[in-house]
Amino acid sequence: MKQHSFKVVIPARFGSSRLPGKPLLDIAGKPMVQHVFERAVETGINPDGNIVVATDDERILNICHGFGAHAVMTASEHDSGTDRLAEVAEIMGWDDESIIVNLQGDEPLMPHQLITKVAINLAENKSAGISTLSTPIHDADDLFDPNIVKVVTNQTGLALYFSRAPIPWDRDNYKSASKATMVSLPHPQRHLGMYAYRAKTLKTIAAASAADIETLEALEQLRALWLGIGIHVESISEQPGHGVDTPADLERVRAEFTHQ
Repeated sequence: MKQHSFKVVIPARFGSSRLPGKPLLDIAGKPMVQHVFERAVETGINPDGNIVVATDDERILNICHGFGAHAVMTASEHDSGTDRLAEVAEIMGWDDESIIVNLQGDEPLMPHQLITKVAINLAENKSAGISTLSTPIHDADDLFDPNIVKVVTNQTGLALYFSRAPIPWDRDNYKSASKATMVSLPHPQRHLGMYAYRAKTLKTIAAASAADIETLEALEQLRALWLGIGIHVESISEQPGHGVDTPADLERVRAEFTHQ
């Protein structure tokens, strides 16, 4: 892969049950979405036509244009982020082999090195249509937390399954959430929700119906596995900075920027 030859799409919806207007919330004097855009710019790719904010609200669109980002309006009824990315790829006219990183609009602390890493990983794994990241789980509470998605891979790093349940299940040591001991090797892996896709993979997924396992677990990446699309997963040693899902997350991230 030639250095800096990928795209970044930043989905930034206005609606959020816990933080309405989340992309516009102020962090250190800037809207959150601007911080995320700046993380993408830090990868070194040319922002013009390669970094795109995808929104469903004109207020976000106008703010993005104000700080110089390329932003496009997308449909409000998309069921998943994958569908929104597929629409952006069509709007932008990107070819089927383009590599597109989905950088969530509530990740202002995402290191630019990881954005680049997930793109390069996909370019180097020709049998995969998607790449993503994981980090080891060392705490039993995290292992049994359904809000923390776990992933198991094969020997080549391709995902076997993602689940909100604790996987792999250590029969002898995971008696229950209160009695679990973290002694099994390798450590369970926490999935980090940043992806790189080939544009043709986005089209395939968006054209398919939801899979039963996807609906059951409420995990859209399971549709790709159901369709036989390879997902390459690289384990990194440390989890990146907090995303923003709750008011408490917002204050934590604001504090991080205050101390930078």
